Amino acid sequence: MFDHEDRLGLLNLNATLGDKVKGIHAALNERFPFIRRIAAAVYDPAADTLETFLYSGEIKSPLTHYSAKLSDVPSLLEILEKGRPRVVNDLLVFSESTHEHTLRILEEGYQSSYTMPMYHEGRLFGFLFFNSYDPDSFSEEVLRQIDPFGHLIALAIINDLTVMHTLLATVKTARDLAHARDDETGAHLDRMSRFARVIAEGVADRYGLSDEYIERIFIFSPLHDIGKIAIPDRVLLKPGKLDSEEEKLMRTHTTRGREIIDRMLRHFELVQMQGGDILRNIALFHHEAVDGSGYPEGIADGDIPVEARIVAVADIFDALTSRRPYKHAWSNEEAFAMLRKLSGTKLDSNCVEALIRSRDKVEEIQQRFQENTIG
Repeated sequence: MFDHEDRLGLLNLNATLGDKVKGIHAALNERFPFIRRIAAAVYDPAADTLETFLYSGEIKSPLTHYSAKLSDVPSLLEILEKGRPRVVNDLLVFSESTHEHTLRILEEGYQSSYTMPMYHEGRLFGFLFFNSYDPDSFSEEVLRQIDPFGHLIALAIINDLTVMHTLLATVKTARDLAHARDDETGAHLDRMSRFARVIAEGVADRYGLSDEYIERIFIFSPLHDIGKIAIPDRVLLKPGKLDSEEEKLMRTHTTRGREIIDRMLRHFELVQMQGGDILRNIALFHHEAVDGSGYPEGIADGDIPVEARIVAVADIFDALTSRRPYKHAWSNEEAFAMLRKLSGTKLDSNCVEALIRSRDKVEEIQQRFQENTIG
């Protein structure tokens, strides 16, 4: 009576999202072994960018740590205009394309593809890609059987990421209700989280970061200073220099942030949430220094989680280049020079160089997410 094995039983376990997608892929391959690649890209509507997110296949993904403007990808825009998924049973029709993502797929030898848009509550969430090394793989009969698997993968991805976005929105609301009127404007958080993603992509190969890991850094980085809601206004909003006791109290925002996050994860029943440690580490360790002079624990170098090292560089850079009541905005050149001065002592040198190498992306983020007259 118990001989049947549920091929999708992995979905009931506390497995990573990547493992769940690979499990679905394995079940799909029992019927359609020619589907050699399944990949997902998520959409950031505020920046109009698609970011590679998940991959399942036998070989290394031809597209990792890659982003593109959706407005620059006419083949995907056509999917949205038509309101239907797209089948290409001969990818050689794109052999004259100049788009990097198309060229990488062709170089890997894939000959046919099926692309499904992912929606959440009527809004574009991203795209799913199925690829085969064989031409003419995706007949109408095959597509009818693939579609339920595609929607299952989409639901798994959407459920995973919307949980994190809901948690983020809850924390932002808590900040507003607590009147945490520090210098972390909405535009600052928009910029620094995207700077963090740029840095993470730049050090991904060196530190072994997956696209899924990078996306979680992007989502969680705005919560780095959540502990400040526990700091009294007399300290948090003091216009002048803090005295030693006030500085000591201010520094507790890292440990208080970790406590607040742990409490929220318990209340949301998300203690085992994938990526929870990334969130905890960002809140607790983003003021540590690579020479061991930081706080709260004074750890150094590789003992500092990479996500905290990434967020530290992104946060300091945006603070330097932003205007505040007590300072003018530094130029990017001035800020880069300061980052290099801090590199190797306070800041991770690889993270610093990754940001500086991506100046074009930095300037694009700054242009899109400017301060308004209120923020």
